[in-house]
Amino acid sequence: MHTTAQKKFRIFGRLTALATAAGLALTACGGETADTGSGEGGDEINIAINHGWEEGIAVAELWSLILEDEGYTVNKSYMDLAPSFSALATGDMDFNMNIWQPVTHAEYLEEYGDDLEQVGVWNSDANQVIAVHEDAPFDSLDELADHADLFESRLVGIEPGAGLTERTEQYVIPEYGLEDWDFRTSSTPAMLQEVATATENGDPIAVTLWRPHWAFNTYDIKALEDPQEALGQEENMTIYARAGFSEDQPEIFEWLSDFEIDTERLQDLEVVLFEEEVEQDQYEEVIRAWMEENQDWVDSLTA
Repeated sequence: MHTTAQKKFRIFGRLTALATAAGLALTACGGETADTGSGEGGDEINIAINHGWEEGIAVAELWSLILEDEGYTVNKSYMDLAPSFSALATGDMDFNMNIWQPVTHAEYLEEYGDDLEQVGVWNSDANQVIAVHEDAPFDSLDELADHADLFESRLVGIEPGAGLTERTEQYVIPEYGLEDWDFRTSSTPAMLQEVATATENGDPIAVTLWRPHWAFNTYDIKALEDPQEALGQEENMTIYARAGFSEDQPEIFEWLSDFEIDTERLQDLEVVLFEEEVEQDQYEEVIRAWMEENQDWVDSLTA
């Protein structure tokens, strides 16, 4: 398993680079607002997808194929959080499927929310966590500081501007006495690579993470309890669209408003994309195979 994990994360890094290039290419084309029309297929739809948020990537890639099958032309732009919110607010992107509220993306929604439309909640089983190796001798965040030597006072984070990062800095660190710890931020792929390396070597590891996430199925890690609720409670994974999207694209708006996927099915889709050695140009092939295995459910999404 560990050898496969190493290969997977080398590939995951290449996927991120390819996705970034694709996003830049779309931006270079002018970032024009999607054409609107009858709302009965044939229109051009622009989907914003956030780097590193696997659950959002999974459902966005799924819906891009569903919309193509319904006759729409779909453009996907992979981008960071702040640009994705800005692109929705300016109308350059039509929708983003993975906005966490009320906590994780609260600041972005406060800044841009007046220029967006909330479409719908597709999963309410999300929460942010601090995860450690499975055999760590404790299960709660209030014991993490007492084991500073075990972790060399090191907590591995994701992107500096992520809501999870800000929440960790503002609440987790002071609430649980981690002020003297080295909180290192870089990117989600880099954090996952450290998880892969540490678990392969049997080393202690503490990282910021979230659930649902395929890493809990792949590596021997566990989420720590958060008795102070410093990371907040369970959240809603929500679709937000540009202003006017419901009027311009009532058909898609209705489909997305009704869309729900339970955590078990979501993680099953994530594993297909991220646990196996899948290049981005193979996403369509593996997702379509997954769609065939879940055909009745997929068909129900646009019934």
